[in-house]
Amino acid sequence: MSIAVAPRHLRTLFLSDIHLGTRGSQVDLLLDFLKWHDAETIFLVGDIVDGWRLKKSWYWPQSHNDVVQKLLRKGRKGARLVYLPGNHDEFLRDYLGTQLGGVELVDSIVHETADGKRLLVIHGDQFDVVVRHAKWLAFLGDGAYTLALGLNTVLNKIRRRLGFDYWSLSAWAKLKVKNAVNFIGTFENALVTEAKRVGADGVVCGHIHHAALHDDFGIRYINTGDWVESCTAIAEHHDGRLEILRWSAIAKDEAFVVDPDTKVDQVAA
Repeated sequence: MSIAVAPRHLRTLFLSDIHLGTRGSQVDLLLDFLKWHDAETIFLVGDIVDGWRLKKSWYWPQSHNDVVQKLLRKGRKGARLVYLPGNHDEFLRDYLGTQLGGVELVDSIVHETADGKRLLVIHGDQFDVVVRHAKWLAFLGDGAYTLALGLNTVLNKIRRRLGFDYWSLSAWAKLKVKNAVNFIGTFENALVTEAKRVGADGVVCGHIHHAALHDDFGIRYINTGDWVESCTAIAEHHDGRLEILRWSAIAKDEAFVVDPDTKVDQVAA
């Protein structure tokens, strides 16, 4: 960052789908983001570590370790850290209900915002039919996704040299495929239904790498996005307002970047 600005202090920060252990993880941007954002509570909403990829081939550069250390350092300074494992780091589900290094491990949790809204926080793979009932297909899709991310990396190296911002080829392709768009809608509806079942006012999830914040199903649906394609997080301000934060390599002269697709009433709600 090129200007001296105090880190932005939030009430709550929601991060998911970092996929440490993969070459596609945008750890440099995440480290930059964490440098400029502090929070009283940090929810790690699954797929923080990619156990699937690490089982196939070990990839863990120092920058990935730096992310872990950065998060743990925030915990030592007083932030509450809550980890909700996803399908890619499902090995941690063997330790639900315990604390590891000061990090709470839970499958789901209800978070109350500053303005009294109750939000169900859960990774979301529990409501993905492919992951639950056809895991072999999920693994196959993961291989194709990894190939797309490899192409994405090459493309964005060229874009950076030309002075352009980060852009996700895989995210663009997903939203251009009708079945993918239908899947997102079905997934969102399933998560909202679960939130209603437990008596929550909304849901915060990850899993599908598609940041969103809306009330299309009658209650608040919030998806954190990811740090592979979109480089997004969800912030709760001290008055309970929620917003999508989008971090990019171009954001060198700003303390933060708000997702331009977020509606005004969503930011203020």
